[in-house]
Amino acid sequence: FDQFLFFTGSNRAEVVASQVANVHHPDHPGLEDFGDVVLRGNGGAGYVRVDWFTPDGLNTWGDGRLTVLGTDGFIEIRKNVDMAGRPGGDHLFLVDQKQTSYVECKDQPLPYGEQLVSDVLDRTETAVPQEHVFLAMQLALEAEKKAQRLSL
Repeated sequence: FDQFLFFTGSNRAEVVASQVANVHHPDHPGLEDFGDVVLRGNGGAGYVRVDWFTPDGLNTWGDGRLTVLGTDGFIEIRKNVDMAGRPGGDHLFLVDQKQTSYVECKDQPLPYGEQLVSDVLDRTETAVPQEHVFLAMQLALEAEKKAQRLSL
């Protein structure tokens, strides 16, 4: 929800729909191994999906990705793996009206974690404003509360 708010620039948002299911683990009846949510904010709309369906053939623990769609193109960030075979993580693909390009991001600084720790210790808001965090948490709780339980 944090990334949705950040990339859309939304400071107001709502959960349009959400659902959860235990698709593949009937031996653990309380487990939710699938969930998704549709969001609408004052800066855009979004979709979030999580699942525990990483195939054994994938050489990493998960397939974290982020897609940002616009009217003239999109960006896809692949956190852990490039399906085309480039080693490592932190891959960015940019598609616009003229081309598809690849940006290697492994050497890009990632200051968020360090800034967040400093914010907690120093009571500052350099990594993320508190209102943003509260809204992201509110959306997560709302999505869980509203989630339809699927039987698949």
